[in-house]
Amino acid sequence: MHILLIHQAFAALDEPGGTRHIEMARALAAKGHRVTIITSAVSYLTGKSSSAAKKKEHPIPGVTIRRVYTYPALHRSFFHRVLSFFSFMFSSFFTGLAVEQVDLVWGTSPPIFQGWTAWLLARLKHVPFLFEVRDLWPAFAIAVGVLRQKTLIRLSLWLERFLYRHADVIVVNSPGFIEHIKEHGGRDIRLVENGVDPAMFVSKTGGKEFRRQHGLENNCVILYAGAHGISNDLPVVLAAAEQLKDEKAVRFVFVGDGKEKAVLQQLAQSKGLPNTLFLPSVPKSQMAEVVAGADACLAILKPLELYKTTYPNKVFDYMAAGKPVLLAIDGVIRQVVEGAQAGLFVQPGDAQSLAQAARWISQHPGEAAKLGENGKTYVSIHFNRRQLAEKFERIALELSEAK
Repeated sequence: MHILLIHQAFAALDEPGGTRHIEMARALAAKGHRVTIITSAVSYLTGKSSSAAKKKEHPIPGVTIRRVYTYPALHRSFFHRVLSFFSFMFSSFFTGLAVEQVDLVWGTSPPIFQGWTAWLLARLKHVPFLFEVRDLWPAFAIAVGVLRQKTLIRLSLWLERFLYRHADVIVVNSPGFIEHIKEHGGRDIRLVENGVDPAMFVSKTGGKEFRRQHGLENNCVILYAGAHGISNDLPVVLAAAEQLKDEKAVRFVFVGDGKEKAVLQQLAQSKGLPNTLFLPSVPKSQMAEVVAGADACLAILKPLELYKTTYPNKVFDYMAAGKPVLLAIDGVIRQVVEGAQAGLFVQPGDAQSLAQAARWISQHPGEAAKLGENGKTYVSIHFNRRQLAEKFERIALELSEAK
């Protein structure tokens, strides 16, 4: 089976970002399938151009990556981001037309606009269209306030319903999305959860080198790794750090990039927070050493009702690394963390509770370590990427054989 994936925000193992798709592609290729991935020549997270942008990449036997022109819009207005989405729509379409002997087209959202490209390619190639929903877009963008223009909202809502109704199968990575998609026209909806490859979080140094490199040997490190955007509610973390700034043991470390990073750094400086440290994005292939250097890891989103539906990638990464999770996200992911006894839940938006949880981690290292071990065991059984890839393969084979 030859699968064509259209994915602007795709990240290879040597790039920052979520690696669900390269891990799935690797697992599918190991089963004898071929996967062609059309993605942006510009990193969705860092805005940097790929050194391989002018050529095909073959990082894994059976997997081909083709990078296409995309208007650069990192840290610019939402208007520029829309230009970026539309430029990728068209460049990926024409590149996709040239890919031969395709058995299935796999579209993924967000960004939702690339779903149109995947649908059109599937129809022109007379093959099934599998549409994957990783976030509820445009609902999330509207709720957080980044999508405000009425015409664009109407267009996005129309496109969302169109794709749900015209997909041969819809795959979601969180059970929390299913009801919303049904209400908006989705029919055949399958769950292939977010997960993790536990082997990717085996540290060679136990995090000692990361701690030494950044002067963290004597600290209790609370790590946040990921996007620094509006949705991530990181000012609340700085407010918690402010409450603990006279307690030298606890240090909040931020690894990643995003539109709000410079603002956050300025805010930390204005508050005089010596217990915060901002570091650049790290490729997924290096994340094991970074996460190993933490005493606990933080996942946080704004206190919006819609965010109760999501399964963030980072939570599964943290658990696979054996680190206790400080979770400031309610809903379905809370059920996972509490069911695994893998961390501490704090109410989203509550800086005082977050500070208290961080203090507890620093004062109870043995109990915190046990929470981390619980999580590691739990994800290896219930959210192992290899098993989830097999689940995806069964869906893809069912579709391709029925065409």
